[in-house]
Amino acid sequence: MVLTMSALALLGLFLVLLLRFKSLGIGAAVVAVLFGFYLARTGAADSVDQIMTALSDAIRDFAN
Repeated sequence: MVLTMSALALLGLFLVLLLRFKSLGIGAAVVAVLFGFYLARTGAADSVDQIMTALSDAIRDFAN
């Protein structure tokens, strides 16, 4: 039996392990996860894209 796992799942597991052993900070983990979503263009990427657009619009509106 062959076990297959997506690269996104493996990267996610790797990030969780790095966070668990405190080798990676929360900010760097968020950046890495967002990069992974944009790179993989999974089904969740549209939601992440909408959230990031809303955040950038909010920051831009706050600055004005």
